[in-house]
Amino acid sequence: MTALIRPSSLQGLTATDRVLFQRFGTGKPAAVPFRRIHDAVLAQARARPDAVAVMHSGESLTYAELERRSAALAATLAGLGVRPGQHVGLFLTRSIPMVVGILAVLRAGAAYVPQDIRITPAPQLRHIVATASIDVVLTTREHAAALPAGLGRVVAIDGGHPHHEAPVTGGGSTAMVIFTSGTTGRPNGVQVTHANLANVLLTAPGSLGIRPGDRVAQLLNIAFDMAAWEILGTLSHGGCLVIRGKDIEAAAREADVLIATPGVLSTVDPRACPRVRTVAVAGERCPAALADAWARRAHFHNACGPTEVTIVNTVQGYDPRLGPLTIGRPVPNTTVYVLDDELRPCPIGLVGEMWAGGACVTAGYAGNDVLTAERYRPDPFLGGTHRMFRTRDLVRWTEDGQLEHHGRTDDQVKVRGFRVELDAVTATLERAPGCERAVTLLYEGGLVGFVTPSTAEPELIRRSAEAALPYYSVPAMIVPVDHLPLTDRGKVDRRALLSRLDSREPAETVA
Repeated sequence: MTALIRPSSLQGLTATDRVLFQRFGTGKPAAVPFRRIHDAVLAQARARPDAVAVMHSGESLTYAELERRSAALAATLAGLGVRPGQHVGLFLTRSIPMVVGILAVLRAGAAYVPQDIRITPAPQLRHIVATASIDVVLTTREHAAALPAGLGRVVAIDGGHPHHEAPVTGGGSTAMVIFTSGTTGRPNGVQVTHANLANVLLTAPGSLGIRPGDRVAQLLNIAFDMAAWEILGTLSHGGCLVIRGKDIEAAAREADVLIATPGVLSTVDPRACPRVRTVAVAGERCPAALADAWARRAHFHNACGPTEVTIVNTVQGYDPRLGPLTIGRPVPNTTVYVLDDELRPCPIGLVGEMWAGGACVTAGYAGNDVLTAERYRPDPFLGGTHRMFRTRDLVRWTEDGQLEHHGRTDDQVKVRGFRVELDAVTATLERAPGCERAVTLLYEGGLVGFVTPSTAEPELIRRSAEAALPYYSVPAMIVPVDHLPLTDRGKVDRRALLSRLDSREPAETVA
């Protein structure tokens, strides 16, 4: 349960702001029904053994079959020397064996380290194996030959394993190690614990109201932390995981619940998905128009949070009739602090940096104690052994206790000597006539706005931006494109957009 914020840590605030700092920044206390996330899955297997747990490309497994296969594989892992607290590589693609592998590793007391073998280069796989001290790698027979040499013992999940009971272990505290995308350097492995996952997935709103039998689409890259929301969030509530093939919308059409980045969700037509009743997005800024389109048809959740605070640490149940789109409030048993550069509490209503505390804070970076000490700090507000994490998100509290997102510290740029928040420019562009989605980037000292669709009229968008923004925030170029390219994790690929500018012909941009 989340402890009370210590009054002595709020000395710089007025009496009113002290009360609101506590009220707004403290998630509701909630009981978490299972200590280990796979225990919740196994409870569903006992209660509904014949229910379908996972579907992919015309094949399926019931909960009973998933339980048996994962038990056999867990016994194999134990026989190979895998012990509680160790890390096991899961290097494959979206598939039923992927789900079996995840549950088997957890039942063996270890933590799984997922990577998509199709898109992760060999040097990065070797870096992950070395950093996470991986001795055993799970894959499928199809992909075993594609793995680079030197990764340790390779085991095919679908290679046949004698039916043995899973080992009975106390289990390690870490459930998965998620490596960041590495866009700003070498990827770092975030150690996410069972307690972290159970807190966000087994309590509302992170549980998303998933009920036994509900179909949840598995759309995202398995190396992305949000994939755990899809997979373990579904199975811990007795749902049916619908793993997509190449066609994202085909899987979405079968689903009751969608979990996606805004970039991935924007590729799906809500009119084609009449059975979808719940949608959750996170991972990047959500355009208001996209949220509105889905909120008219389904319960829409806009969430925020880096991997280090366990998938998401704030969520808004968005209803356009009740107020504007925000990133909501802290999830249960967690805290949010809006702090200035000196780590002092900001007065309510002022923009500061979001730090997260409580049950969402992960166990740090695998094999990197120095970076862990730099980014995870002792929590002066909860005290004791609690730690807080710097999310680098810029936020402010509204009068009714919602968090408004104001971009990220690494998205603040200088243009003509003025500080500009790129997300604020992007939001303005998306309100312009004819613009559906946008992204703003710094290029050669000036701003460039990429907008969709390609039929959007740059001059109309420019005039709209000039009416709403200071002159130095108006993009020097507006570039219409057919679509915004996505990274393998479903976020807007900014590098790909900038490379278009480097290779463009002069007539391709509008000054």
